[in-house]
Amino acid sequence: MGFRWLLKMGTRMTPDEHGLRQLRILAVDDEESNVLLLQRILERDGYVHVETTTEPTRVPTMFARARPDLVLLDLHMPGMDGFELMERLDRLGSDGSCVPFLVLTADATAETRRRALSMGARDFVTKPLDRIELLLRVRNLLEVKQLEDRLREHNAHLEDEVLERTRDLDQARLEVLERLALAAEFRDDDTQEHAWRIGRICGRLAVALGFAAAEVEMIERASPLHDLGKIGVSDLILLKPGRLSDEEFEVIKTHTAMGAEMLAGSRSRLLRLAERIALAHHERWDGRGYPAGLSGEAIPLAARVVAVADVFDALTHERPYKHAWPVDEAVREILNQAGRQFDPAVVEAFSTLDHRALLTPVAHC
Repeated sequence: MGFRWLLKMGTRMTPDEHGLRQLRILAVDDEESNVLLLQRILERDGYVHVETTTEPTRVPTMFARARPDLVLLDLHMPGMDGFELMERLDRLGSDGSCVPFLVLTADATAETRRRALSMGARDFVTKPLDRIELLLRVRNLLEVKQLEDRLREHNAHLEDEVLERTRDLDQARLEVLERLALAAEFRDDDTQEHAWRIGRICGRLAVALGFAAAEVEMIERASPLHDLGKIGVSDLILLKPGRLSDEEFEVIKTHTAMGAEMLAGSRSRLLRLAERIALAHHERWDGRGYPAGLSGEAIPLAARVVAVADVFDALTHERPYKHAWPVDEAVREILNQAGRQFDPAVVEAFSTLDHRALLTPVAHC
């Protein structure tokens, strides 16, 4: 994206005459007569912010304070010459902009020009100064500087818009996932709170287990999708008030593989984690779970966390086929299943939580 494109944006983006005269100019020359001449020429042409100095050692402080838009710089000065000044001033830049240097010199040799250009000089005016040439070169450099600044501001604005749209898109994706999780619970959870509570419980368990903050957020977002495969299970089985037959239980067990299949193939870390959770959250530490009969640490850690959260929440809430257990009894059951159904480390983390607080309704954003 260059200046030609910028000029096509209309008069708002083209150099502004009044604005051009408001830009800040710093003139540096060790000869008093030269800086007076420069100041008179520039101010008579309408430039209103012209600073001058004959002391090169003052320039870094003046530059840092006023941040000029153009520096007119004599090359050969005692104490600190123009080459050293350009090197020092370049290190002071911190806002992403580039302040142009217009070199004033009686030394027009090719070697001097090459060295000055390599150190940041944009243009040259040969002494003795020609008023018209000086003003034209000053104007050209300030126009370029003005356009560079506007282009940088425009790009910053575009970046802000992209970030805002990215945030909106991320929020929309998360909302879709949340609604997908609710869809899985729609038929056997009248309150529609189970998925939200699982996310909260898993987040607190992850913190207790020492997960990094990013991983805590990941499991909070992914765990509510653990029962997504229930969408494919018949209401006659899912909502059956009595005990399931062996054949019906085999159907129920398929929700793990169905959920994982629905989530498979994504490039999203969140959905890949949700896929692993959906598939393995009914595996048992002792290897007697389903669908693959995994045991111990062969079960993904996130699935081991969800297993504890899921059973605790299921025990403490009423469903069409069961009454809610008292919290103390549900906690004892979880503790008793350490090393059998559940990972002992996850159970130990669970034991440190405020269990009654896990039952409170979840505040939705």
